[in-house]
Amino acid sequence: MTLQDRLNAYRADFESKMPPEKLAIMHKATEDLRRSGILDRALRSGDHLPEFALPNFRGNQVSSQELLQQGPLVLTYFRGVW
Repeated sequence: MTLQDRLNAYRADFESKMPPEKLAIMHKATEDLRRSGILDRALRSGDHLPEFALPNFRGNQVSSQELLQQGPLVLTYFRGVW
């Protein structure tokens, strides 16, 4: 099973448990984002990310330059405030 197959199965399971009115809101918001042109401006796999420094989960500043010296860098974004 490919990663895409697993993601599709996860999405189908998630959506099957969501109330239809909330699912419709989520799909409309997604479509609105697509129509806004945001995907044309988004970075793609293999694109070079501008250098940055951000606080980590402990609040300490971490720079992309320092992290890249240790090897490949994978970014994960979490929604909301923790």
